[in-house]
Amino acid sequence: MNETTTDTEETVDPAALAARLAEELPADIAEALNEQIPQVAAAILQNLPLETAVAVLDTPSLRDAGEIIEAIPRDRVVPMLSGMSADRAADVLLELDEPVRSDLLGRLDAETKASVRQLLIYPEESAGSLMTTEFVSVPATWTVAQTLQHVRMVERTRETVYAIYILDPRSKVLLRALPLRRLISANPEESVLAAAPTRRPVTISPLASRDEAARLISKYDLLAVPVVDGAGQLVGIVTVDDVIDAIVERQTEEVQRFGGMAAIDEPYWDVGLAHMIRKRAGWLCALFVSEMLTASAMQGFQGELEKAIVLTLFIPLIMSSGGNSGSQATSLLIRALALREVQLTDWWRVALRELPTGIMLGSILGVIGIARITLWQMFGLYDYGSHWILVAATVGVTLVGIVAFGSMVGSMLPFLLRIVGFDPAVASAPFVATLVDVTGLVIYFGVAALILHGTLL
Repeated sequence: MNETTTDTEETVDPAALAARLAEELPADIAEALNEQIPQVAAAILQNLPLETAVAVLDTPSLRDAGEIIEAIPRDRVVPMLSGMSADRAADVLLELDEPVRSDLLGRLDAETKASVRQLLIYPEESAGSLMTTEFVSVPATWTVAQTLQHVRMVERTRETVYAIYILDPRSKVLLRALPLRRLISANPEESVLAAAPTRRPVTISPLASRDEAARLISKYDLLAVPVVDGAGQLVGIVTVDDVIDAIVERQTEEVQRFGGMAAIDEPYWDVGLAHMIRKRAGWLCALFVSEMLTASAMQGFQGELEKAIVLTLFIPLIMSSGGNSGSQATSLLIRALALREVQLTDWWRVALRELPTGIMLGSILGVIGIARITLWQMFGLYDYGSHWILVAATVGVTLVGIVAFGSMVGSMLPFLLRIVGFDPAVASAPFVATLVDVTGLVIYFGVAALILHGTLL
């Protein structure tokens, strides 16, 4: 590892590379820095113009930003942190260990330090941790002309200017949100409050979830949603670009969890072998142990298997059908809960919907299964024995039962996990499939015992 690092530092000329990258877009520069080790990336950043370096550090796609910041001398990195948006600076500082974090925070100017500290107090998954404190607000007593002049003065120090937030001059309570386009087209002598829409702005609490911020922005087609405290005072805004970044990160984690592994917050090629094993082994072992119940269930029906070997031919078919049905239902309900299309109190309505759905889907698969056995028997492709009609009936009835059961389990599990305080995303497809596998065998051999009693069993 040390040899690779040394070779990289020797072959890369930070000044030359910085000169080539200086005219590129910040996102493209960040992509180029991601290909370098943090020490080299830090050297390249120091050779870029300060404004460009700040824009690159502000780019969410830049990886290992904390390590890069730590590799830059304190006197060079403080102006970069001060120039960054407060929310991004807070995210980067969270990547640092103590005492480096406190040291850098203490070196920032008073305004930046106060903004960053305010963001650091909110929980990681809250709207407060996602918001930026760099917004434009004016008192309700100002005119449109005064507001336009103020925007010209502060524009460079604000992350975005999607709207102007109008505050009560005494209480600082948020009164209205004035879109920038409407401000520009308004009469300069008009009151800024009169120029704003009469409706109260859509707001969110800093302690609300990031999912709620994304829902509001999507529902009301907003570019930013103001964040207000309990007194109604404006403390920040959550912008659509920050929501998109959070959604991408969240979706990545949920996809990994849904696949039956712990979430990995690094790109695939950057994950070391030991780290990859730790993230995947736990879930895999848990699923393996639970699958042992399937073997135990089969041992319990050993006598039936010895009498009717033909039943073993359809075990994979039965188990996979139930697991697939459960995974479908789980996927639908996890997303519906996340988008608040379904509430926890709707569990019984979901159950009443999923039960007939599962029965109908199972009936479709059952007809296909019976047709398959019949065709193979009729055309001599396989001999299922003299009681093949009963075998076909067993498979058909079992498919109805197992698919209906899988749909019910898959739809109810996200509700149960949400109630006990777990993320429904952990109701992953492998977990649902394992649960349905064990029960599927019981259903299969229970149906076989009823239909084949007195013949094969």
